[in-house]
Amino acid sequence: MPADDGAALLTSEGVGGLLEAAVTHAGGTLVAWTLDHIDANPSQSTTATYSAIVDWPYGRRDELLGVSARAHGLSGSDSRAEIFADGDREVAVWLYPFDPDLPGLARAAYPTSMAAVLNAYRAVAEPITPEQLDLEMVTYRPRRRAVLRASVHGGDTFFVKVLRERLFADVSQRHKLLLDAGVPAPRIAAGTADFLLVLGQLPGRPLARAVFDPVAPCTAEGLIEVLDAMPAAVADLERRPPWADSVEHYARMVGAALPEEQERLDRLARAVRDGLAGLPPGEEPTHGDFHEGQLHVADGRIVGILDVDTIGPGRRADDLACLIAHLSTIQRMNAEQEARVHTLLRDWVPVFDERVDPVELRLRAAAVIISLATGPYRGQEPHWERETVQMLDSAEALVRQVS
Repeated sequence: MPADDGAALLTSEGVGGLLEAAVTHAGGTLVAWTLDHIDANPSQSTTATYSAIVDWPYGRRDELLGVSARAHGLSGSDSRAEIFADGDREVAVWLYPFDPDLPGLARAAYPTSMAAVLNAYRAVAEPITPEQLDLEMVTYRPRRRAVLRASVHGGDTFFVKVLRERLFADVSQRHKLLLDAGVPAPRIAAGTADFLLVLGQLPGRPLARAVFDPVAPCTAEGLIEVLDAMPAAVADLERRPPWADSVEHYARMVGAALPEEQERLDRLARAVRDGLAGLPPGEEPTHGDFHEGQLHVADGRIVGILDVDTIGPGRRADDLACLIAHLSTIQRMNAEQEARVHTLLRDWVPVFDERVDPVELRLRAAAVIISLATGPYRGQEPHWERETVQMLDSAEALVRQVS
């Protein structure tokens, strides 16, 4: 029998008692709550966040509460949260932004402290006040990472990466390595002792928006060229396993949310594993998470590349497959947008096929799609079941092309 990873508790009404206890302990009264986001690692652990309305002595506020449950007892960093018991189980509960694995988040989340960071590191030409700074959460993966946009009124925009302690030095090193080689990564404006990496805004506009333009935002050759521009020293970094190496893990994660799809997921995972068996891991410099959300374009060319945390040795097919997978699974497009993206795929994939093995490209893209298929459930999208099935249909179509 699989170990109890807490997913059943954290997705049930039963978690309400824990949330209420945590809010009461903090001096408030829980008025209402809804599940916001869930990260499940089957048979190991589950972390979830909840949007809540809380009455405090000073008034009513919208809050975000986090809860982590584990199959095999608390982790060391759980002690930085409040520990509550549910029967025989202990869980860690925290109130945003006091994430137990992201110590810098509490400073990055408030204009007063974030303005002080920008001033201390002279990231801005003239000192700013908190009133001159707007903060917006871009992404938050509880206990993993967060990114906030910090916009100075009438001035620069920065992106604040909130990192775990063990990743901070490596991520900083990777940015510097690419910048020194002339690769258009974001400039580093500050790096703090509580693991905040403050980055300047890239020029151009995101490829994620430009893919819907009536003209092609860049060429397939330009996409390959920006990857080929990475310095050889990237291949000397620690290797990050490609998405395909974890395809069975992600298949189990998706199957835990949609058990009726487990048989198809197992079949697709086997096809990927068997089709890629025997291929060497590769020694090319790779980005590791290369897709339209990571690129900026202007005047038909790539002018910036984001999220270089994952660079390291690998196979070029992995990067190109990642891009194909993301473009193949964009959700909630209208008919015109869908036609634009399909045109890009039709034009770009044959060029990619000339650079890497076409069979490998499609199998690796299918593996990435299966990893992405965890997203709709994790983010508790309104129609997550349908969106997940559509993603699996896309993965299956790629596998069928080479079966």
